[in-house]
Amino acid sequence: MKRRRHRRTGLINNEDEQNPLTGVANLFDIAMVFSVALLIALVMSYQLPELLSPTDDITIVKNPGQKDMTIIIKNQGKPIEIMNMTEQIGGGTGEALGTAYKLADGRVIYVPQEVDENST
Repeated sequence: MKRRRHRRTGLINNEDEQNPLTGVANLFDIAMVFSVALLIALVMSYQLPELLSPTDDITIVKNPGQKDMTIIIKNQGKPIEIMNMTEQIGGGTGEALGTAYKLADGRVIYVPQEVDENST
């Protein structure tokens, strides 16, 4: 008695199953969605959702008063500007314009200096 072996050729002849790259065709899309989700999670972990908003103007000071202090300025319609601390000290000539006072409630008041026209 001879046994016949039957082959299932229907699965092999399917064109989609013959291409080994069909399973990885959408990996780029998945990677892009994952990277955007990772970026949003990173911004939220630093509690800075204002960086994603196109209408907010913000200034961030990192390590205030330290040697590696950095100031990040984001203004609407302008590119983000990053200023690093340097060893240079600003200087020049000028004149006093007035006095600033900080009140107990945290407000700052600027009092302009009166210009005496006889002294100039």
